[in-house]
Amino acid sequence: MISILILAGLIWWGGQFLGMSSVIRQSLLCVLYVAILAVHLTLPPTAALRVNLGGSALPWLAAGAVAVVIYLYAHVLRRLKKKAEGRTMSETPKKKGAFNATELNRYARHIVLREIGGAGQKKLKAAKVLVIGAGGLGAPALQYLAAAGVGTIGVIDDDEVENANLQRQVIHRDEDIGTPKVFSAQAAMEAQNPFVTVRPYHRRLTEDIAAELFAEYDLILDGTDNFETRYLANRVAVELGKPLISGALTQWEGQISLFDPTQSGPCYQCIFPEAPAPGLAPACAEAGVIAPLPGVVGAMMGVEALKLITGAGETLRGAMLIYDALYAETRRISLKPRVDCPICQGKGAD
Repeated sequence: MISILILAGLIWWGGQFLGMSSVIRQSLLCVLYVAILAVHLTLPPTAALRVNLGGSALPWLAAGAVAVVIYLYAHVLRRLKKKAEGRTMSETPKKKGAFNATELNRYARHIVLREIGGAGQKKLKAAKVLVIGAGGLGAPALQYLAAAGVGTIGVIDDDEVENANLQRQVIHRDEDIGTPKVFSAQAAMEAQNPFVTVRPYHRRLTEDIAAELFAEYDLILDGTDNFETRYLANRVAVELGKPLISGALTQWEGQISLFDPTQSGPCYQCIFPEAPAPGLAPACAEAGVIAPLPGVVGAMMGVEALKLITGAGETLRGAMLIYDALYAETRRISLKPRVDCPICQGKGAD
């Protein structure tokens, strides 16, 4: 009996030492067990070999049954453990708005903010924001929207990256020269945060697509540098009841406001009824702009977007913030809806 146990031990641990797989060692033990049962079933009770093996097959049958139960139990445990280890957070079904472990760690600085918290971060994950322009203002706004975890970000722009853009449009790189800005921005945003969805639209915002495009988003950010697109974006945003965050730059000065007539605020055309005469408001290419200024104002646009989505603090609805970088001054002025506005008809007026 003891010799059999020693033999079984040699098969199992000796085989392991020799590099045998567990399947081979288990097979050898099964052969040994079947041989022992065969001895008990074929030899007479008085046979020396049968006596040395216990004289009866019952203890061996009982031991075999116990071994089978233990094996099955261990097999089930291994399967469960393997399944549990193999199911990563990203693979397990999640409730809508739930975060995996990586996202929770990534957004921890938001979640500990009293004004945002977990509920606010869920709102960001569920939000859809469209950014018009992937240039000076769009670049920082897009980067921070992606980094902050805004779930779906659209970006529309028909330009390609040029060498002159790289002085201030920090989302693009030298190797992106000649690439459509929306695709360059998409690559940078997805590299920054793979948990967001980026929708690039490589085309100019025009009348025939604006309404359909805006309808897919909760919030519009206008970072364009021409009045034609600004007035179009404002008109469509008002028609669809979408809040519009607008920024503008020139040389050392930037301005930003939130236009939302549905919430008692003016629209863009309430404040700027007509485009200025040619030459009075030259674009950055003509007038110049200090490199970090688009980053400052574009980041402010991102802040206003996050506040609006999460409900944190006070937004620039009905106000305009003007930043003078040359003299390090900021001014905030109140804006009122205009009753005779041809776009919103003063909907936000008291």
